[in-house]
Amino acid sequence: MSAEFQRIDLDVPPALAGQRLDAVLAQMLPEHSRTRIKGWIEAGRVRVGRLPCKPRDLVRAGAHIEVEIAARAPDPEVEAEAMALAVVYEDPEVRVIDKPAGLVVHPGAGNRSHTLQNALLGLDASAARLPRAGLIHRLDKDTSGLLVTARTPEAQTALTRQMAERTIARTYFAVCVGLMIGGGTIDAPIGRNRRDRLRMSVRGDGRAAITHYRVLERFRGHTYLRVELETGRTHQIRLHLAHHRHPLIGDPLYGGRFSRPRAASEALVAALRTFKRQALHAGQLAFDQPRTGKRLTFTAAPPADFQALLQALRSDARAGREA
Repeated sequence: MSAEFQRIDLDVPPALAGQRLDAVLAQMLPEHSRTRIKGWIEAGRVRVGRLPCKPRDLVRAGAHIEVEIAARAPDPEVEAEAMALAVVYEDPEVRVIDKPAGLVVHPGAGNRSHTLQNALLGLDASAARLPRAGLIHRLDKDTSGLLVTARTPEAQTALTRQMAERTIARTYFAVCVGLMIGGGTIDAPIGRNRRDRLRMSVRGDGRAAITHYRVLERFRGHTYLRVELETGRTHQIRLHLAHHRHPLIGDPLYGGRFSRPRAASEALVAALRTFKRQALHAGQLAFDQPRTGKRLTFTAAPPADFQALLQALRSDARAGREA
């Protein structure tokens, strides 16, 4: 193989069996667009079981896919920036970041700087040889918490495979409106909203989306939840809980208009009005170290604003019990 290409070997997980080859690769290599992947297949740089293939071919579980990816040149539009990052862990293959609320993960239209991708390039210049500087998954701008990033092409491939096989465990902590009883699972497919491209919707023709939740604490009019993702769709937790009629506190897209809770103290009302982001924190992350296979688990406490919100809710609940 020419030095200008890098070969990636993938095995199709059971969860993706029966889907089109281009769709499977788009999920297993999310750092690359489906259009680019289709071009690779049509150029003969993708083989299934060492045989030529077409984008529409259906793949079976366990099928071995070989992909030749052109060596990546640094993206001139994404510049390195010196930005403070909370690095929770790093080794030669991976780096785990505790992302603050308010930080965009990667550049988009009209937003080419001051993102986590810019910061990763500023932290380590070698990240420029990786798609999106090694980012494996993302968090919404105003969601805080843990992200794993790759430091080598081999680690990026291995972590992407783990994401596709759903062996990267991600646990979130959320505060929603209303009282939820016990725990449960929300199984509702998600697709882009047809009228508003910034929003997602529960749609029958959407991609499978499964969210598990458990009640940690109930207040007078709100609930503190532990949430685990089985899939990882855009806005999944925010949309699923809103669809379940329990939107996250402060969610600007799915939360609706502010409604003063019945009998709430003035202190709680003030806390709710000033919490200007969705109450969602990625607090736990676990994955297999790409080289050794050792299971790594990390925990990050919610940031100060989230902690203050919980304290206000607890104080209000205590006042209600004492009234």
